[in-house]
Amino acid sequence: MTNFKKASVTLEARTELHDILSLTGAEISLNHLPAGTGVPFVHSHKNNEEIYAVLSGKGKAVIDGETVELAAGDWVRIAPAAKRQFSAAEDSAIRFACIQVKENSLKGYTKDDAVIEGA
Repeated sequence: MTNFKKASVTLEARTELHDILSLTGAEISLNHLPAGTGVPFVHSHKNNEEIYAVLSGKGKAVIDGETVELAAGDWVRIAPAAKRQFSAAEDSAIRFACIQVKENSLKGYTKDDAVIEGA
């Protein structure tokens, strides 16, 4: 058994990496919305915060009734209880990654968690 897993994904509407990569501490999805379309529902979470990374294009998120414009390079963290819905701009598709983790579960950061080999 190896200590890593690699996967290649294509431009699907939504690809969840949980099963593909055998993730145990996070859920990651890759999402693509064509121009003028949006996620057809508003949602929130019980325990998990979400971190969104806009990979390309532009659009918007409506978070607790506030419209947040999004463009490639933007990152947004959303608390579990916040109600959210995403859509692409009328003239541009949007592609984004969503990383979902349990709120307040991070106990160490790279500097504290890393083990430097040979040190």
